[in-house]
Amino acid sequence: MTIRIATAGPADYPAVLELNEGAVPNVNSISESTLKNLDEQSRFFCLARDSANLAGFLLALPESASYDSPNFRYFKDRYPRFTYVDRIVVSEDHRRRGVGRKLYSALFEEVRHSTPMVTCEVNLIPPNPDSLQFHENLGFREVGQQESERGSKRVSLLICPLQSG
Repeated sequence: MTIRIATAGPADYPAVLELNEGAVPNVNSISESTLKNLDEQSRFFCLARDSANLAGFLLALPESASYDSPNFRYFKDRYPRFTYVDRIVVSEDHRRRGVGRKLYSALFEEVRHSTPMVTCEVNLIPPNPDSLQFHENLGFREVGQQESERGSKRVSLLICPLQSG
């Protein structure tokens, strides 16, 4: 199976939203207007495709984004420069086949000269141990935890320092 990475655009929104909805609660549900707003502010929004299907996507924002997420604000309050992974989703059929790693590799290559780190969060409540292990294997480390949605969610806040060059 050959996976190609390509820049996402408005024509991809329906497929991205469908894949995103299938990944709730590991990612939050979003509307098309929210996706459009995130895309317009994004530093990186790419798709992974096999010959026929959307295998996954990754959407990342710069520290300058106007975004009301408490997790984004956590990083904005503590780090002057970063790229924030708002969401990465890999389809059920493509998990454990290197798709997420390819998406992150493309992100790291794109931003390594413009930002010192990539940040993200992974759910602890509800638990998402596979994602936590995946991110740790990529070099992310926890810098904090926080609760949201009146304690129904708890996340591990992660950073991955980048080396330019």
